[in-house]
Amino acid sequence: MTAPLIERSAALRRLRALGKAMTTPLSPDDYLALINPLWSQRELRGRVEKVVAETERAATLVIRPGWGWTFDHAPGQYIGIGVEIDGKFHWRSYSLSSPPLVEGKTVSITVKAMPEGFLSDHLVNGLEPGTIVRLAAPQGDFTVPDPPPEKMLFVVGGSGITPVMSILRTLDRRDQMPDATLVYSATSEEDMMFLYELRVLALRYPGFTFHERFTDTDGMFTADQLDEAVPDWRERTTWACGPGPMLDAFTEHYAEQGLEKQIHVERFTLNVASGGDAGGTATFGVGGPTVEVDGATTLLEAGERAGVNMLYGCRMGICHTCDVPLASGRVRDLRSGDEHGEPGEYIQTCISVAVGDCTLSV
Repeated sequence: MTAPLIERSAALRRLRALGKAMTTPLSPDDYLALINPLWSQRELRGRVEKVVAETERAATLVIRPGWGWTFDHAPGQYIGIGVEIDGKFHWRSYSLSSPPLVEGKTVSITVKAMPEGFLSDHLVNGLEPGTIVRLAAPQGDFTVPDPPPEKMLFVVGGSGITPVMSILRTLDRRDQMPDATLVYSATSEEDMMFLYELRVLALRYPGFTFHERFTDTDGMFTADQLDEAVPDWRERTTWACGPGPMLDAFTEHYAEQGLEKQIHVERFTLNVASGGDAGGTATFGVGGPTVEVDGATTLLEAGERAGVNMLYGCRMGICHTCDVPLASGRVRDLRSGDEHGEPGEYIQTCISVAVGDCTLSV
């Protein structure tokens, strides 16, 4: 006869307790990692399967996630990736360039090495296949409904193509490419990511129009050129991703036309609002390290300067990985210029600056 459930549960608890005792001082999770480094109950992990060069300065990282990962992300979303360099984990967020539910159970991000980007350069030029990385689950609302709108427009510049590639690859996989137009700007043909694949898509689908623009020879694509390039742009739902000034110009243009609800924007950099004087003394934990900051230094940067182990992800106010409680003082949101200072309120350190003296509970 099968033992009663309560007896089996008690026995299972004793077995787990024994297993934990046997693995002290290491946790069971540590032993799982010895068997397979992707097995972890504490965090999402992944293994870099390969690094594929896209251009001289950009590469696609194909990553095999471990336990706890689901492959049903929405096209256009981004993930966090943490890489250990010199004993310290560095986190950034990157758009997924792969469609959901990829065969072989991998996901891909495409990274462009930026002159000021320490981690982006390492990912493109220094990351070896087989490297174990930490992952944060997909998030973001730069997505397309299912079914998609009948008429779509994508306006992208530089690495802004990465979330759009996830969307286009998904539409291609589903064989439901609508009337879609892509206006894609890069400095040169050699610098344009996914150029061959996009040209093939344009040949495969009569309804997909691909405008290539190379700023070295053609100049910047501006909002007032929409009428010539895409005469029916007012009838299309638009997704725009790229440099901040480009996005500002297009959102302003749509607003002037009363079409602000028709454009969806994804920013890779923080859009800073103008504000009054800020700065002061930032303290990290009661009695903790203290640093003098100006009105342009975020509390995340200040904590790093003070030697505090600050958590972060996107560094632009999206993922909330950096949230910590405010113990005292006031801070300003760099995006909106709004000030706030309720004790115990969680603030995003990557987009907040001190307004006078403040203390964070870290």
